[in-house]
Amino acid sequence: MRPVFVNIGERTNVTGSAKFKKLVVEGDYPAALSVARQQVEAGAQIIDINMDEGLLDSEQAMVTFLNLIAAEPDIARVPVMIDSSKWNVIEAGLKCVQGKSIVNSISMKEGEEKFLEQARQCLRYGAAVVVMAFDEVGQADTADRKVEICARAYKLLVEEVGFPPEDIIFDPNIFAVATGIEEHQNYAVDFIQATARIKQALP
Repeated sequence: MRPVFVNIGERTNVTGSAKFKKLVVEGDYPAALSVARQQVEAGAQIIDINMDEGLLDSEQAMVTFLNLIAAEPDIARVPVMIDSSKWNVIEAGLKCVQGKSIVNSISMKEGEEKFLEQARQCLRYGAAVVVMAFDEVGQADTADRKVEICARAYKLLVEEVGFPPEDIIFDPNIFAVATGIEEHQNYAVDFIQATARIKQALP
């Protein structure tokens, strides 16, 4: 199977775009919508929406923006990635988004029970999931740890939750490279090797 490159528009993310953050904080949603439209027009096949900002009611902002997008056919034709570190924000987004969405992200950092609970909710809403290579011990840094955590998550999702394998997207953690710090020397190689092994072992 040939690898597929998916272009994700991340300008509708308050942590990644100062312009978008300013518009949302000021409540200028029509202008914020134009940022999403520009992303789609520029070739984004998915738009990542994140409202994690201390000055915002993140849950309300997510719901407001997703509802506005739903009324814009030129934006709503691409899937939405609901991106938040807060589960209540993700769930609020899942309740109002139309079509198939992607949750960014879930992980086992708080243990298997919480991971399974969130995965079941995502399945119930028909969403795909981004799974971070993160467990109770911490973020995976070596290739072996990345593969080990992703394999464990895959087994739980597919065998216990009944999650469709094609709806699982792994994030094997890319750390800073070329820092000059000895412990970081293998980060890029570990990421590339882990990605190849994950694609091979976890279809």
